[in-house]
Amino acid sequence: MRIVFMGTPDFAAASLQKLIDEGFDVAGVFTQPDKPKGRGMELSFSPVKELALRAGLPVYQPEKMRDGTALAVLRELRPDILVVVAYGRILPDDMLALPRYGAVNVHGSLLPKYRGAAPIQWAVLNGDRVTGVSTMFLASEMDAGDIIYTDETEIGEFETAGELFDRLMDMGAELLVKTLRAIEDGSAPRTPQDHTQATYVKMLDKSISPIDWNKRPREIVKHIYGLQPWPVATMELEGKTFRVFGAAYTENRTGKTPGSVVSAGDAGIEIACADGQTLLVTELQAPGKKRMRAGDFLRGHRITIA
Repeated sequence: MRIVFMGTPDFAAASLQKLIDEGFDVAGVFTQPDKPKGRGMELSFSPVKELALRAGLPVYQPEKMRDGTALAVLRELRPDILVVVAYGRILPDDMLALPRYGAVNVHGSLLPKYRGAAPIQWAVLNGDRVTGVSTMFLASEMDAGDIIYTDETEIGEFETAGELFDRLMDMGAELLVKTLRAIEDGSAPRTPQDHTQATYVKMLDKSISPIDWNKRPREIVKHIYGLQPWPVATMELEGKTFRVFGAAYTENRTGKTPGSVVSAGDAGIEIACADGQTLLVTELQAPGKKRMRAGDFLRGHRITIA
């Protein structure tokens, strides 16, 4: 089966590496155009491009998908199937219809839940206890195609979105191999999604970083761990904005206003939350300083407890 792979970030590179390792015939790789990065704004290759070049695979980076250029390249490559993993572009119908087996996609959620961008982060942010990966046949509507296989996993209570991302990245690569082999031998299932159950999520940005102490402790914990490695949760302390990386539950109660410091010591900084509950901030980063345990920070900084 002749494959054209389309993807851009690390999540996609893991799937491409798995295809290479398993001996699949990858005829070509599409990835997004190089982008300027860093202080020098030098053009940077995507993880998928770097991997493809190391493997000696042809790389294509069309600026547009609907001007006929990408379609012409596909016709020359003659793929039996398109494999699309976090490519970041919507494929037009004429491209989806070109290969005899169509196009398949690996998505980081249990569809139809969390269609769209950042599904892994939102699973943590929303406090889900279970998530997973799905493979599906691509359709015109985003993430709405028929499901082929799913694989689920529990989310650790204090697992960061980055840690979950790495696990789902590997799970997705394994599921892709299973999917392609089933398509090739004609045994792949095809289950239409229940579109009435679909939910959609958006990209993250720094506007959601500030912690809302009017929420309950578990919501705040999931906010802290769901925003790692980026954009990272923040809190105001002594008139400064701190990045927050770690937290723990307490059994304590308080009558203080949410956001007030209840106590501070070697275990961390205890903050009042909703319903008289408290939460312990255990790891943080002061402006211009390195990330550290809250207890270590407190040894050199006194915090006022009102």
